[in-house]
Amino acid sequence: MNRRAWVRLDNASNIFLAARSDVDPKVFRVSAEVDHEVDPELLQRALDTTFDRYPLYHSVLRSGIFWYYLQDSDLRPRVRPESQHTCAPIYFDDKRALLFRVIYHRKRIMLEIFHALSDGTGALWFLSDLVEEYVWLRSPEAAGTPGGPKLEIDQGWGSPVARGIPAPEPMHELVADSFSEHFAGKRAAGDEPKPQSGDGAARYALREAKGALRPKGGRVYRVRGTRTPDNRTRLVELTAPAGEVIALAKAEGVSLTMYLTALLLDSVNRASGGLGKARTMGVSIPVNLRQHFPSTSARNFFATVRVEHRFGEGLDDIGSICRDLDEQFRPQATREALEAKVQKLIAFERMALLRIVPRALKNVILRQINRANNRGLTVALSNLGNVRLPGQAEAHVGRMLFHVASVRPQFCAMSHAGELTISFTSPFVETDHVREFARRLTEAGVHVTVAATRVTEQELDEQQRAVVAP
Repeated sequence: MNRRAWVRLDNASNIFLAARSDVDPKVFRVSAEVDHEVDPELLQRALDTTFDRYPLYHSVLRSGIFWYYLQDSDLRPRVRPESQHTCAPIYFDDKRALLFRVIYHRKRIMLEIFHALSDGTGALWFLSDLVEEYVWLRSPEAAGTPGGPKLEIDQGWGSPVARGIPAPEPMHELVADSFSEHFAGKRAAGDEPKPQSGDGAARYALREAKGALRPKGGRVYRVRGTRTPDNRTRLVELTAPAGEVIALAKAEGVSLTMYLTALLLDSVNRASGGLGKARTMGVSIPVNLRQHFPSTSARNFFATVRVEHRFGEGLDDIGSICRDLDEQFRPQATREALEAKVQKLIAFERMALLRIVPRALKNVILRQINRANNRGLTVALSNLGNVRLPGQAEAHVGRMLFHVASVRPQFCAMSHAGELTISFTSPFVETDHVREFARRLTEAGVHVTVAATRVTEQELDEQQRAVVAP
């Protein structure tokens, strides 16, 4: 029997294994709404073809003594009707299974992924190819031949697409790790060499861990609420004309992401009933490293940037919050700043002392660092940008949506066909900050529609009665 191909997890993926929990299983979903009821048989045929082009998606997760790793498998995926709550766990320690699922409901085709496998951009590549193949199978004569212009994603901030540079053809091999390709073995400018062994290495590792555990700013406001009964994610979807919201952002002189972030902080403040002494709000924003470092890997390749705003000191109107956040975000999102940040993480991960620490102990360290990081955050957000699908899929897809399971209030945004979708997720039943967010957009003249999943026993009972009723 041939030995199966395997590859160690990339830098970003290791934290997902250590940080996953019943509340946040580190699963995210990207969806596309087609212009008809989904045909499950055609979707299965499309999945079979797409799956064969993505060896990365054949992987299962295995655990070694020192690290987790991805290993090739002969498992095949099956499309399923939606039957579980959104972002239900995918990876289980004692189960050998693929790290993604494809599900459908009415007009929606949904891809859910365990985050250790891929990031949002990689998932969009898979979903777009899947939808393109599905559209071609449904109407081969009208749709022509699959393989036209590939997916384009404009995430702003001077991205390649925004600068008119064609998106590269993605590679889907199991082994492509862009973190290693761009950052391993390099040292950021001005960074001192790190001790690799002995007492010096131990002191350095302890100092770095303490630095990660220490809150970055003052006391940070954290949203509290009533946990959903079975830890399922509360999801609220908001849809608005993309052009109208972009116009509001331009009026404030900032990107759409910064405007939405400011609006979210303002909404959390209004819904809080008073921040008390914890008047600082911290926000985590992922940045796609492919915008600065050439990469065609479908695996994780991103870094996070943290910004904050302190209420009650200076102006707290939307415009002032926008400018405060933008002034912090821009210098952290440059190629040089991201390179220095990621190189430091890579160097820390590959220290000789830490490499020989057993995986179980590494998990404990990473879990503590993640908890400390969470204490410095009020909310998190992710904007996948404006998406244009390949071939004839573009004409047959309306809204596209994106959301993640989360341990704190979070929203994910993306735009397609002129519609901006913002998906709010939370471990709590309450949705006061979402109501404030929608109200603020409505007051600004934007027409919004809102839909929410049911999570409480009363809501689920009502849903069940509605299904049973003739």
